[in-house]
Amino acid sequence: MIWQWFFPAFKPTLVPSSNEKRRYHLHESHVQKAIHTAVGRAQILKRISSHTFRHSFATHLLRANYDIRTIQTLLGHSDVRTTMIYTHCVPSRTLKELKSPLDF
Repeated sequence: MIWQWFFPAFKPTLVPSSNEKRRYHLHESHVQKAIHTAVGRAQILKRISSHTFRHSFATHLLRANYDIRTIQTLLGHSDVRTTMIYTHCVPSRTLKELKSPLDF
């Protein structure tokens, strides 16, 4: 089976038991440092982490009228109450404000 990582490690790692080299994913600290560097270069004053992207993703899905259960599944939450935290960012709409998917 071939593994493909979204953020692959820079170098392969030696697996002692099989004496072969395999490429794994980047350590989370590498991604965090890259985000920190990008935020500094962009001169963004707010505190931003990888969780900020997760929060933005959930908020955009809510604004696009995705079902809360679908968002729960996409975020990997076991309890819908955890997903409901994101609803405070999105104003509620009345039925006449909602758009049909055919209108987009």
